[in-house]
Amino acid sequence: MTKKKKIIIAIAILSCILLSLIGGESFSKYVSEIKGSATAQIAKWYFKVNGETEQIQNITLASAYNYATIKKGTIAPGAKGSFNIVVDCTEAEVGVEYSIKFQNETTKPTNLKFEFENHKCNNLSELEEFLATHINRDDEFKKITYTIKWEWPFETGETEEEKASNNKIDTQESQTITNYSFDIIVTGTQMQPRV
Repeated sequence: MTKKKKIIIAIAILSCILLSLIGGESFSKYVSEIKGSATAQIAKWYFKVNGETEQIQNITLASAYNYATIKKGTIAPGAKGSFNIVVDCTEAEVGVEYSIKFQNETTKPTNLKFEFENHKCNNLSELEEFLATHINRDDEFKKITYTIKWEWPFETGETEEEKASNNKIDTQESQTITNYSFDIIVTGTQMQPRV
């Protein structure tokens, strides 16, 4: 190989090296990959009614009193009592909206009445209006007891005619109504977050 060829080959190799350095510099970039993770704790849900999470126990009006003149386990004019519905959100980490509904009601004695916080109600539908509410996440009291009174007055009415008419209704219903029952449905839902 001649000296001239060696110089040309050396120049060619140097040119390739220079071009690759210049070209590589113009197309290279710094790349860094940083890995991280996102985490979030989930707010706890807690909703109980009368100490139960699935269903509440049966509420029997007849168990609320003990009269010597009325057969045990039954109700009649003159009987009265109360029952509690306890809504408990003490461990919930979110606000809770809830409603209390009465469903599957069988025939109610006409003169049997309900009362909640001095609101007198002729039927369960009227009573529902006073029971639905919510508990905020930061409320001081997150366990609420609803005490619902009921009464089947011994005599209903203001005048003697009204009393006589209602006594007749009570007597007729005592011959046709054998059982009065209803379901209590308490539904709790997380409140929509808001500022």
